Amino acid sequence: MSTVTKFRGGGTLAPFDWTNLSWLPMLAPTIRVEDYLDGDRYVVRAELPGVDPAKDVRITLTGENLRLDVVRRESHADKVRTEFHYGSFSRLVPLPAGLKQETLRAACADGILEITATVGEPEPAAREIPITVEHGAH
Repeated sequence: MSTVTKFRGGGTLAPFDWTNLSWLPMLAPTIRVEDYLDGDRYVVRAELPGVDPAKDVRITLTGENLRLDVVRRESHADKVRTEFHYGSFSRLVPLPAGLKQETLRAACADGILEITATVGEPEPAAREIPITVEHGAH
């Protein structure tokens, strides 16, 4: 039988916790998502393992973006090691042109949040305004 010893750091690099690099913005924990078009249906899937979607997930439509706010709560067990990320996380997902906001739906199963909506033809970015010419006015 072998003995497991907890790593306590040491040496020149001891002041840093190299198992948690979230202090570097590009390595901070985030909500991992994938999105795709399936015909006229837009799908966003987000990994949310260990999160209670009923109380710890909030989805907000802000302009042309979908905002996901998630809280992952830490259990208060005596842990030898944890590499899980706990706390509040948010993610902005840009929505495609032509998305019909009234068709947005969200469901969560097996730690995967799936948000769907129908996509139609986008509204034209510009339109011409006709000019009415009134005779006798200068």
